[in-house]
Amino acid sequence: MNYSKINNLTGWLCFLIATITYVLTLEPSVSFWDCGEFIASAFKMQVVHQPGAPLFLMIQRFFSLLAFGDVTKIAYFMNVGSAIASAATILFLFWTITAFAKKMLVKENETVSTSNMISIMGAGVVGALAYTFSDSFWFSAVESEVYALSSLFTAIVFWGIMKWEANANEPRADRWLLFIAYIMGLSIGIHLLNLLTIPAIAFVYYFKKTSKTTTSGIFKTAIVGVLILAVIQYGIIQYLVSFGAYFDLFFVNTLGMGFGSGVIFFAILLISGLTWGIRYSIKHQKKILNLALLSTVLIIFGYGSFAMIVIRAKANPNLNNSNPDNAFSFLGYLNREQYGDRPLLFGPNYNSEKVNLKQGKTLYRKGADKYEEAGKKTEYEYDRTTPLPRMYSDDPRHVGYYKDLMGLSDSQFPTLFDNIGFLLSYQTGQMYMRYFMWNFVGRQNDDQGQGSVYEGQWLSGVKPIDAMMLGDQKNLPPSITDSNAYNRFFFLPLILGLLGAIWHFQRNQKDAGIVGLLFFFTGLAIVLYLNQKPMEPRERDYAYAGSFYAFAIWVGLGVIALREWVLKKINPTNGAVVATVAGLFAAPVIMAAQGWDDHDRSTKLVAHDIAVDYLQSCAPNAILFTYGDNDTYPLWYAQEVENIRPDIRLVNLSLFDTDWYIDGMKRKQNESAPLPISMKESQYVQGVRDVMYYQDYKVAGNVELSNILAILLSENPEDKLALQDGSKENFIPTKNFKLTVNRQDILNNKVVNPADTGKIVPALEWTFNKNYVTKGTLAMLDILVHNDWKRPIYFASTVPSEQYNGLDKYLYNEGLALRLLPLQPDTAGKTELINTPQLYDNVMNKFVWGQVKTAKYLDPQSSDDISIFTNVFNNTITGLLKEGRKGDAIKVANRYFEVMPERFYGMRSMMGAYFMAENLYLLGDPKRANALIERSAAYIQKELTYLADVSQSRNKFVGGQNVQLGLSFLNQMARTAAANQQTKLSQSLNSQFSGLESRFSMYFAQEPQ
Repeated sequence: MNYSKINNLTGWLCFLIATITYVLTLEPSVSFWDCGEFIASAFKMQVVHQPGAPLFLMIQRFFSLLAFGDVTKIAYFMNVGSAIASAATILFLFWTITAFAKKMLVKENETVSTSNMISIMGAGVVGALAYTFSDSFWFSAVESEVYALSSLFTAIVFWGIMKWEANANEPRADRWLLFIAYIMGLSIGIHLLNLLTIPAIAFVYYFKKTSKTTTSGIFKTAIVGVLILAVIQYGIIQYLVSFGAYFDLFFVNTLGMGFGSGVIFFAILLISGLTWGIRYSIKHQKKILNLALLSTVLIIFGYGSFAMIVIRAKANPNLNNSNPDNAFSFLGYLNREQYGDRPLLFGPNYNSEKVNLKQGKTLYRKGADKYEEAGKKTEYEYDRTTPLPRMYSDDPRHVGYYKDLMGLSDSQFPTLFDNIGFLLSYQTGQMYMRYFMWNFVGRQNDDQGQGSVYEGQWLSGVKPIDAMMLGDQKNLPPSITDSNAYNRFFFLPLILGLLGAIWHFQRNQKDAGIVGLLFFFTGLAIVLYLNQKPMEPRERDYAYAGSFYAFAIWVGLGVIALREWVLKKINPTNGAVVATVAGLFAAPVIMAAQGWDDHDRSTKLVAHDIAVDYLQSCAPNAILFTYGDNDTYPLWYAQEVENIRPDIRLVNLSLFDTDWYIDGMKRKQNESAPLPISMKESQYVQGVRDVMYYQDYKVAGNVELSNILAILLSENPEDKLALQDGSKENFIPTKNFKLTVNRQDILNNKVVNPADTGKIVPALEWTFNKNYVTKGTLAMLDILVHNDWKRPIYFASTVPSEQYNGLDKYLYNEGLALRLLPLQPDTAGKTELINTPQLYDNVMNKFVWGQVKTAKYLDPQSSDDISIFTNVFNNTITGLLKEGRKGDAIKVANRYFEVMPERFYGMRSMMGAYFMAENLYLLGDPKRANALIERSAAYIQKELTYLADVSQSRNKFVGGQNVQLGLSFLNQMARTAAANQQTKLSQSLNSQFSGLESRFSMYFAQEPQ
């Protein structure tokens, strides 16, 4: 059998292994974060968040057809799409590795020997399967996210340049370069990470076309590679659309033509210019010019997938982020304007003072018959700036993190070296190298890591090294040993990869440098570009998967290094076999064995079920205010795909400050009628009423909300506040609001339970909790004024309390949502307000629990939600006991034990179990209460013993928050046990508390780290 056939068959074998792996561990429904938005948008061809992923949506729409109309299987088959794309990535990685290996082991036109054949195939299999089972890539492979398909296109492009290099001396070899250009154009419609391969591709071209490389040639090639990247990133992706937008502005506003006329004229100019240029290059035999122009055309062809965004935006779908239906809104969409800018080369530190607000370019919005000015883009000027600003965020949480990590005083202005220190320690160490080590060394657990030594760190399994890095490891706690993500690779994949890299550089510096460039630009270059702030809401390892892909090439080549260095004294064929087997066990086998249990999501339904529970918490035709990704995107999926509770109107408060989102809220969506928003579009368009400030006019008493709304919407100059620049803006003259309640409306619409009709208040009176009103808050006030209690209003339980706008005392818990009810406030204000009858019905008859008790693995977000579920059970029991319904409370407690896992997922999970124990004592069930407290105490004992060991070994207080929390709860458990006549248990807990307290007493005067 010839080399080509063996290479192809072995590659497809790797594809098959990867496909089976990913399909077996696939999440059966929607996942958290962006997946819900992507699935809902792909199913109905809607518009996702900036800057869009149209090709990804169209491909996923194809996979949805495999469900044959079963809407409950749509998410599964879209996840299958990611699995197949990921497996195809492994296929092209295998072929890339074998191409590198063959190039170094086999001379041109030489027959491949048996030993070399085994070595080449072994290298491909080991490297490809190592990446198959790598942590970050595997995670993205089993959910419907863009990163799987983006990785495939990156793999195709890199494989394509290897094919070009192998055939560069043949006629028409440049078709491979045109193929690469088209794939890159297509990849823009998925994710921009693919473009980072361009510098490496430039060097492949240079090394192949140049017989003698020079320092100046290498330098020039690096510049050209970065320039090509910049031309595509800015010139094609952004400035083509920008030119079209400003042509349209001229044609519409100056010539009086229709919207889009200028875009059409510019498109004709562009097509004509490119056509003329290609004809000119052919006529005058300008080969490089011809290649450049044809590549540009093919990139634009691929980029054309974004036409789907504009086409679908014009149809006003339910999910229509930024409404990019015209040239300027589409330009803002591509430029990610809703996310703002971050400084890169020069900018402020966190304590730089703002001294001026500089106005930039004019912003435009689409009006009735022409483009209108929507204000100016503004940028702050600062008293002091620094090169390479890494610590630039003035968020108080971030400022505290900067100071603690870098040891800065309150008055200290960070220097360039301080910023470089933060770049190295946090942005590179914490947010890149930690992820790299997860993939090739091992992982402590999957807790969200913010820099502590006991949450989400890398860990090898080699105890002396782990102890040197993380402190004493002899008494590992349950948060590590019970974690599915407690993976120990003993440095073996890393060592194999380093051997491969060293061997590669020794055998062929040019090729090794190309892989190194790919490694750098998809890793550290992203670190420099992202300039991440601390305390990210989730781990960001998926952004660096391309870098891990490059290292997997070296892991594969490590097999050949083993054969030539370690096994050189034995027969070459035997050496190749032994090296391959050793490589398999050193990387893919150990990675698969250790990683399977923390990537097997086949039995997890938390994202799906919690979305159902949010929706089922609401009465018919409700308005549900949400805030973040995970209390919004899964709900979009549930409504848009599975048609669950389409009567509810979801309102994401993070998007409510935009005019396009308010526009959508004023239209019917699914079975939900338009929201009762009275504002005209002209009153809230971009640049109008973006923010209105509070000015205390010493108004006595509470002011009717309708009057507040009238003042905020008034066009009368006397109702506006004069600003320093001479302009006038609306404002709020008081924070004391009132919403008069029509009792008959409440009774007619059955807003409250019959038993609570005597508690109905004549008016809601509250104090607004902010010093400004945004247009989203304005829209909420508009809804409150004009709803007349016809539609129930809820806030998701995960919405930050400041977003309640001061209505806290009228919000009643009904499960995973708080309902606005016009009932007499609890003057004590010490306990959460509960609508017990509805909450009990939801828990016992409507809610589903994501299979959290039986799931093989729960990712960090899913395990966090166990605390939310436990809180629901505890609230229900508390409410029932308050109403004297002990029998029903016992039923709820029994349901808790039926559906909730015994294992603790962190301190929050333990806290929920303790509160359940308190309720069990009240229910007369000391046996189960004692068992919960004993388990909780044992968990605290192990966790705090570990932290004490680490603190002692590192000679500083580690885990202060967990220590204080654990000791506090342990002390409270002892008191609770004593109060419930559990004397022996109480004595044991007191003894345990004293022992742990003594271990930490020396640190309590110190600042915890």
